Amino acid sequence: MKRGTLTLRLDDELERDLDRLAKQTGRTRSDLARDALRRQLSLLRFERLRNMVLPFAEARGLLT
Repeated sequence: MKRGTLTLRLDDELERDLDRLAKQTGRTRSDLARDALRRQLSLLRFERLRNMVLPFAEARGLLT
């Protein structure tokens, strides 16, 4: 698997939240950031697909 590096600039509050959660969960900041990115990308893909299908569902009366 090819691995890449991404550098992010975090505001102070987000960095504190990330550090706090890393300590509480015993996970690394990188693990938490990767997990958050995976979740966000999945959500964006879902929303894109839903928006593509929505007109067909409306046309068939499948929405309540």
